[in-house]
Amino acid sequence: MLSKVKQKRNPDSIGAKSRYPTEKERSGKKVTVYNMKGEKKGTMILPDVFSQEIKLHLVHKAVLWQLKKSKVSTAHTKTRSERRGGGRKPWRQKGTGRARAGSLRSPIFRKGGVVFGPTPKKRFAIKMPKKERKLATISVLSDKALEKKIIILDKLKLTQIKTKKIEQILSKLKILGTVLLVLDKKDEKIKKSAKNIPYLKLASVSSINILDLMNFEYLLITKEGILKIAEVFGR
Repeated sequence: MLSKVKQKRNPDSIGAKSRYPTEKERSGKKVTVYNMKGEKKGTMILPDVFSQEIKLHLVHKAVLWQLKKSKVSTAHTKTRSERRGGGRKPWRQKGTGRARAGSLRSPIFRKGGVVFGPTPKKRFAIKMPKKERKLATISVLSDKALEKKIIILDKLKLTQIKTKKIEQILSKLKILGTVLLVLDKKDEKIKKSAKNIPYLKLASVSSINILDLMNFEYLLITKEGILKIAEVFGR
């Protein structure tokens, strides 16, 4: 995985760390294609999207971007205007020797309002351009290809809704780990068959995101799905 990838300096970006695929790795993009029985049905040359430079600094930034984007603030503290009471001036302005005060709900008093406290309006999101997010996704896809964690099927089709059938396919492909199953088009039978498998997550080409690619060890996809990914991310 990316944590084990050898890091090298990127001369174009001071302080950034990247992984450069060697010429041998670039040329060795040929991947075996299997059928649903786990039998070899040929080979496929992966598109250039799967052999790009792995930009670790962008991967890190994209993970933070997605995590912070999904974070929601539920804490809510009341300001002095939201606290009950405090409408009467507690004591006269002059002559008492005490500091002047206009309300007992001022933040300096007990049971007063809170200054700069957390509210649901707080936003944790950080800015990240589309091009950077795209390069981060390409980096993780390239890493999957280098680590040989991409398994390609010639086709994936079920005649009935059956969870056991999906498990049999994974067993015949000898996948021992978590799986991100990417579909090139909607298929309700596959969707319903796969939803009860705890170590498998279903996604479409358009919904691929950096966290899913990082959290799931294997990428299971059809030949058409590979071509769609190349079309989407190769622009």
